[in-house]
Amino acid sequence: MLSIVEARSVDLVLKQVVEGVAAQSNAALVRIWLVGKGDLCPDCRLREKCFDHSSCLHLAASAGGSLAGDQAYSRLDGGFRRVPMEGFKIGQIAATGRALLAPNVTGNEPWAANPKWIKCQGVKSFAGLPLVFHGGTLGVLAVFERAPLVDSDFEWLRLFADHAAVAIANARAFEEIDRLRSRLERENAYLQEEVKEALKFGEIVGSSPPLRKALGQIELVARTDASVLILGESGVGKELVARAIHERSDRRNRPLIKVNCGAIPETLFESEMFGHIKGAFTGAVKDRAGRFELADGGTLFLDEVGEIPLALQAKLLRVLQEQQFERVGEERSRHINTRIVAATNRPLKEEVEAGRFRADLYYRLSVFPIEVPPLRDRREDIPLLAAHLVKVAAKKMNLPPPRIEREQIDLLRAYDWPGNVRELQNAVERAVILAQNGPLRFDLVLPATPTQSDGEGKPSPPPAGTSGVTTRAALKERERESIRAALQQTNGKIFGPRGAAELLGMKGTTLASRIKALGIKNG
Repeated sequence: MLSIVEARSVDLVLKQVVEGVAAQSNAALVRIWLVGKGDLCPDCRLREKCFDHSSCLHLAASAGGSLAGDQAYSRLDGGFRRVPMEGFKIGQIAATGRALLAPNVTGNEPWAANPKWIKCQGVKSFAGLPLVFHGGTLGVLAVFERAPLVDSDFEWLRLFADHAAVAIANARAFEEIDRLRSRLERENAYLQEEVKEALKFGEIVGSSPPLRKALGQIELVARTDASVLILGESGVGKELVARAIHERSDRRNRPLIKVNCGAIPETLFESEMFGHIKGAFTGAVKDRAGRFELADGGTLFLDEVGEIPLALQAKLLRVLQEQQFERVGEERSRHINTRIVAATNRPLKEEVEAGRFRADLYYRLSVFPIEVPPLRDRREDIPLLAAHLVKVAAKKMNLPPPRIEREQIDLLRAYDWPGNVRELQNAVERAVILAQNGPLRFDLVLPATPTQSDGEGKPSPPPAGTSGVTTRAALKERERESIRAALQQTNGKIFGPRGAAELLGMKGTTLASRIKALGIKNG
């Protein structure tokens, strides 16, 4: 009794109980079943005897041995690994909470589940005791004895079962405390990394009408639990929008967990998202929580959600619908309360029509879509955004913020920024490094402005004040020509080796977005 009360692991408590009883008696078999979730085994041999599939008894510990000494009864995967509630005497003890003593067992009793084994092993008596804690039945302790059990033996077993129930409840409490402590440590480590990452980009900056519209949508949806789908080209700041939604929600005191769906190999997707238990597969050397579990009570940001393989989309949909999941290799379901914010630079509606993305998952994710405008559509934000990024970059590099001259601001506004804010940030950081305490200079390459004729066949110079500046319309036309030429050279192939994206030096998803934005027909 002292040893089991001191144990802080449920498995250790159960092992000590069954082995302790077996060592102190003439026991043929001592077992403990615990109440657990039902309907886990479609091939259960006792399924027809199960009146309520919501719960059943799970064999959790076993000790004893055969008369011949050739077999130890410690296995947990036999025919009685599950027992229905109210099924057999074990199930009736759990359902009623009443102990049972059968002092003279012959094997011919109508309740005997395995008469042949009882006679073969010389079982003479049976005791079944409910494990009760605070009025609730945790499970059943069953003892099959090779000697008659008298009332004093039964009272001793009853006392022992009461102590065992308390020890099991305490061990579960200790395990829950350890689980919560471990989860808090993981969250703290994750959040520290997230804070470092977030500081790279600063806050959302700008006041243009397209950006104000997106910010208004953030304010509308933030305090709800609705799923949000953030749409926009690569580099527009979709993660900042997700962070703004989380920080303005009632979940702001819980973590925002980010998952780059495009960076997870298909074979590891389930483990990364739902976690796994030790031994679930080769290399699973310890239990590991998945991203859904880390985000419990908070927000899960699924970046590049359009990259999830079609075969795995159904599993993600189930978790979103039922708010529960199982770790890989585990039977127990875990319930969560997680808000989903997803982002993509793919046209998901077209992906659904093409059969590459599930329609039901799309509608589950896009309860409230938010379109983040590309930088070229909010050029009036560029001066303010550039000044902000200069301060952030200079502080990070421990340098004084260099000044930006008007000529350079005009250059920034004239450029089309196919990489959006991310490209602007990289350009600013490069310029800050090269400034050497002087003014900023941006090495952006703008297409040359088409020359005009003066009527005598000689090109005339550009109008005064426009030297080196290309109009927005001219930039777009040059971009169209460049993309059409790349598509023609690659026979319309966008993605992959020797595709148009590789030829142009950009991501395939970015090129696909530009093709759509510029109205270019491919093939």
